Amino acid sequence: MTDIRRRLRAALFLSMFASLPAWADDVSGRWLTQVTVVSASSDTAARGDAIGRRLDALGIAWKREDFQQDGQSGTNLVADLGGPAKAPLLLIGAHYDRVDVGHGATDNASGVSAVLELAQALKARPLAHHRVQIAFWDLEEKGLLGSRAWVATEGREQPALYVNFDVFGWGDTLWMMTPASEGTLVDALRTASGREALGFRPGDKYPPTDHLAFLKAGWPAVSFSLVGGDEIDPILAVFGGDKAAQLPKVMQVIHSERDTTAEVDGDRVDDALRVIEQGLRAWDARHGH
Repeated sequence: MTDIRRRLRAALFLSMFASLPAWADDVSGRWLTQVTVVSASSDTAARGDAIGRRLDALGIAWKREDFQQDGQSGTNLVADLGGPAKAPLLLIGAHYDRVDVGHGATDNASGVSAVLELAQALKARPLAHHRVQIAFWDLEEKGLLGSRAWVATEGREQPALYVNFDVFGWGDTLWMMTPASEGTLVDALRTASGREALGFRPGDKYPPTDHLAFLKAGWPAVSFSLVGGDEIDPILAVFGGDKAAQLPKVMQVIHSERDTTAEVDGDRVDDALRVIEQGLRAWDARHGH
């Protein structure tokens, strides 16, 4: 092969690679790195600092919002990804605090890291019809205090949709809390998950987390987890007050000493986030006017 032909072939290869979507790179690897960094932090403030460093590296401006709720003080982190001026708002978030036991890797460094990966993709290719903000809530473990304070702030803009991430740590199934079993977002997610051979389980039964602060205010919200498909029914049974013969992995890990990076598995994280991005882009195209 002549030198010229080698150069042409190399240039063609590079141009093909450059045209691949953002998810073609090592999303799962970055996600795991970020889970490790956040869960290694010693306290909530240090977890917030780790998030801030990642946002800085992505070139995303962010701020701290201190709040008081139910007699407790906390700090939410909020970042603006931009978008068309005066367009409706899409808000994406996850809580970054943890309980005292364990390292909070699954609950909820995994969700935090999913939001950071999605933010990178949406910053690289903004939505056409929505502005996008991301938020990281404090004191979720104390009763959804951070998200409740955010919603209750006077003059707060109501988002067209809030998308929550909590326990996005392993498994083969994208579990979605949605009050509606059909619609643009659910239909697009169902189609995209089929293409990725990823399980998809939408429904209105779901453990309590920050989406509830929005729904209780009458604001639209959904929530996502990545878990084993065989865990979902036992999880719902436990939250419904039933006793399970064998606790699902989620219930064994969260709020325990086992909640470390040893339990997380990013094998399907890139697929799940690709599905969610495709769903949000379809929703944006349909509901942006």
